[in-house]
Formats: sequence, structure tokens, C-alpha cells
Amino acid sequence: MLRANSRLGEYTRPMDVRVDDTAPAARRPRGRPRKSSAPVDTRALIVSAASAEFAANGYDATSMRAIARRAGVDAALVHHYFDAKADLFAETISAPVRPDRLVEQILAGPKERVGENLVRAVVTALDDPAASKRVIHLLHTALGQEFAAVMLRQFLTREVLGRIAKKLGGDDPELRASLAATQMVGLVVARYGVRIEPLASASADEVVGRVGPVVQWHLTGVAPGSPAPLDRDARTGE
Repeated sequence: MLRANSRLGEYTRPMDVRVDDTAPAARRPRGRPRKSSAPVDTRALIVSAASAEFAANGYDATSMRAIARRAGVDAALVHHYFDAKADLFAETISAPVRPDRLVEQILAGPKERVGENLVRAVVTALDDPAASKRVIHLLHTALGQEFAAVMLRQFLTREVLGRIAKKLGGDDPELRASLAATQMVGLVVARYGVRIEPLASASADEVVGRVGPVVQWHLTGVAPGSPAPLDRDARTGE
């Protein structure tokens, strides 16, 4: 049986992954724990348990309590190391960029600059070669492994797209947010993965100036240069 490493996305055989989710969670012994000469890395134990839970059940169905049970620790101890499930998921995949935190910062700014700020935040973070390499690896894993794709999709839907849609409101907010995501994923793949020129060597300001308005249009329904959102009839030509 193939076993996943402590980091999601790293396997000995990338195209044939099976997760053993039948193994019982570790039980906490009653009474005082026995003294051990070897120190226990509790944080690493929690991350390993979270990795197994996410792989077995997906992002949405995994709870902090389930992770605690698998790790054999109290749920309060999990919250001591990680504030939320999103923090744990990002840790298990070694995410160099926290999309949910980027969204929080972006939505705190003016609505009319959401697209520009989103593109700038992503480009600034991924212009670091180590960060872009890790993100491309995660995308590659998601494309090659269905369970990884499901987890990444659920995480982005709940922690990123859903939050943008809820904040901006308007007609078809979920569709607009997902269209903006396709623009961003395409940008990441083209600039940092395939490295299409001259996009790959373009300055951050150049990319923000050209892509930002398009992302803004998707997110808000306001076309570049238009003072008001396009209503449904205008979009469909009715």
C-alpha cells in the first residue's frame, strides 16, 4: 500500500495514489502519559494527521476535531498551533502563499481596486522563484491526482472564491468569482509554469495594468471604462 508523505502532493508514485483511511485514530491513554526519552513534536504530529484526514475525506468534510482524534491529542491543542482549518491545510501542502489571507487583505481595500490588488498580490508573491515553483508543483499535482484536485478546489471555493462572492454581491457572484479564478490560474501557469514571453519577463506593474482590469470586470461586473455594472440583459444581449 502506497503511503502519502507528511506533505500533500509528494508521493513515490505520482499517478497511482491510494490512501489507507481505515487505520484507527491514535487513542489517548488515560492517566498520566508515560515519560519518554524521545521528545514528541506535537505540531508535526498534528500536521501529519491533518494530511491524512484531508487526503481521506477532502477539505470540506475534515474537521479540527477529526484531526485531533487522528493525532491522539485534545482539540484545544490543535487550535493552540493552528487558528483555523485553512491554516492547517496550507501547512500540509507547504503553501508559499496563503490565498485566504491575501483575499482578506484585498477585500479590506477599495472595491474599485479589487482586481488590481489581487493581481499585484499574487504576482508580487510568486515573483519569488521558490514560491512560484511550489505553486506550480501544487497545480501539477492537482491535475494529476483527483483527490488533490478535489481538496484544492474545495479550499479555494470555501476560503477564497466564496468569500469574494459574498463580499462583492451582485448578480452571479459565484460565477464571476470563478471566472476571475480562471484568469488568475491562467496567469500563474503562463508566467511561472510555461513561462510564455514576453509575459514571463514583464514587470509586475505591466501585468497588473493589463490583467487587473479584466479581473476587476469578472469580480464586479463592471467592464473596463464603464461607470456601472453590466446587468444580465446587457450581458446576454436581450
